Amino acid sequence: MKTVLYIITSFCVVALAFWAYRENYATQQAFRDTGKLHSDIREAHARLAVLRAEWAYLNRPDRLRELADLNFDKLQLLPLRPNQFGRVDQVDYPRAPELIIDNAIDVSSQNSEEALP
Repeated sequence: MKTVLYIITSFCVVALAFWAYRENYATQQAFRDTGKLHSDIREAHARLAVLRAEWAYLNRPDRLRELADLNFDKLQLLPLRPNQFGRVDQVDYPRAPELIIDNAIDVSSQNSEEALP
């Protein structure tokens, strides 16, 4: 009986060692994947910072004004003036749809005494 117990115990120890070995490598792989994701995120942030800087550089008012002047014949862009904007009270908002009741019940013919409990 002791031999069977020793064999079962040895088998359990080997099985747990195999499980621990696999978990160790799975954990290391998860750490590598996490590190790669962090580096990808850092690279994406760096690319985003460069794109924002380029966008700010390309949208400089003096550059846009110069481009508008150069292409005035094609685009005919003029500077904005305050009278080109409207007021809020000039906005025509859509009206709310009317509520249509299809199954109306006529209660005018009921007596007030019948309605009370």
